[in-house]
Amino acid sequence: MKKTETAIQRCKTMSTLQKILGGKWKLEILYYIAFRDIHRFGELRRQLGEITESSLTKQLRELEADGFLIRHDFKEIPPRVEYTLSDLGSSFIDVIDYMKNWGDHNLPT
Repeated sequence: MKKTETAIQRCKTMSTLQKILGGKWKLEILYYIAFRDIHRFGELRRQLGEITESSLTKQLRELEADGFLIRHDFKEIPPRVEYTLSDLGSSFIDVIDYMKNWGDHNLPT
């Protein structure tokens, strides 16, 4: 099979989801915002532990650009920014919850 034939047979929906959510931390970020009521940059960074500030910033910006998060800048000194799920992000909660439950039952801990 030629490369162009293989590319045509790919599922565009799954390919798009992979591009949007393929970042190392994105699913975890969405999980903590949705289920753990963690909304501030510093809280997310502490929860994720090993992530760098620049990586967290990049992941948050990409999730915002892709429509999963809304960034609220309170225009205060020191800076205060919070993230919430957009309507699109909220519609993804059931998927994240299903993935978590599946993992709890099927993956070694």
